[in-house]
Amino acid sequence: MQYKIIGEPMPVVECTLGAGESMVTEAGSMTWMTPNMGMTTNAGGGIGKAFSRAMMGESMFQNIYTCQGGPGLIAFGSSFTGSIRAYQIGPGRNVVVQKGGFLASEPGVQLSIHFNQKLGVGLLGGEGFIMQKLSGQGTAFVEIDGHCVEYDLAPGQSLIVNPGNLAVMDETISMEMQSIKGVKNVLFGGESWFQTKLTGPGRVVLQTMTISGMAGALKPFFSSGGNR
Repeated sequence: MQYKIIGEPMPVVECTLGAGESMVTEAGSMTWMTPNMGMTTNAGGGIGKAFSRAMMGESMFQNIYTCQGGPGLIAFGSSFTGSIRAYQIGPGRNVVVQKGGFLASEPGVQLSIHFNQKLGVGLLGGEGFIMQKLSGQGTAFVEIDGHCVEYDLAPGQSLIVNPGNLAVMDETISMEMQSIKGVKNVLFGGESWFQTKLTGPGRVVLQTMTISGMAGALKPFFSSGGNR
């Protein structure tokens, strides 16, 4: 499989496949393809995994596109303004991705739930509680909302992040959800009640925009007929 990512800020990844090669994607991600791409839809591991994908913000069913009878082309589009990043998944190279961030992959990549924090704190923390773990073997494509900023954290080095701005991190990164201190800060600070502390070693990929943040910024215009 060969690929190229084109068209930011509303990008697509265009994959060129040889005969017999396949790509796995969530329902609704395919944007265009050549006629020799055959599609099958399944629960991707059974009902249990289907419900797990629903918890991760993905569709319950997956589509598998297989190239038939010669070379073919298929493209997968981002669902939000931002970028698409490719990750080579393999032994010791697992990554953890934001909820709903998985776009497509080769069949050898496995998608599973990654819990960031204890249930009670995670539910209060909102965004960032449930993430996706990409493991196995192959190339995976991930959606990043807004602009992409990367940091390489040394062992013991930490970064405090709004949970919704965390897009991707190496599995070696440790995560701790911590509450904002001070009643006035919580009530009037305008930030989320919880922040995420990320500690290295490993790479952290942040996104400058979140879908919930965009929705909140646009809400006054819709609720007041276009006037603040």
